[in-house]
Amino acid sequence: MSLDENDTALLRQSFALADEAKQQGIHPFAAMLVDAEGQCLMSQVNGYLPDLDMTGHAERKLMTRASKAYRPEFLATCTMYVSAEPCAMCAGAAYWAGLGRVVYGLSEARLKTITGNHPENPTLDLPCRAVFDAGQRKVEVVGPCLEDEAAALHEGVW
Repeated sequence: MSLDENDTALLRQSFALADEAKQQGIHPFAAMLVDAEGQCLMSQVNGYLPDLDMTGHAERKLMTRASKAYRPEFLATCTMYVSAEPCAMCAGAAYWAGLGRVVYGLSEARLKTITGNHPENPTLDLPCRAVFDAGQRKVEVVGPCLEDEAAALHEGVW
């Protein structure tokens, strides 16, 4: 599935957030929750620092916040735009929160080739589609998209 103009602009906003995080010395990952009208409701960058939280992925943290703020029926109408594909943990968090759609840039498979077995990001190459497909409700997945742009965010990090 190809991106429309709004999806492209919103995905690039997640890239810009990830780049801002990178400039601050934070792992270059970001996620945005967007409602059906295209309004960004909340955003999140990676939360590994300062506490070295290995579960502090942007998507997981965003979905925790979203599930506290909104009911699953509403989240089913929302999209999460993510600079990189949600890992199994993050896909699980999105599923349990009730999210309806994910659009991502960099695939987990390509991220793994970039990070290798870096101790701060031992990438789990399991497509988010596999996690969602194991569930009992549909989560639409669009990605990888603009993958070269998304990969460039990681230059010099790992």
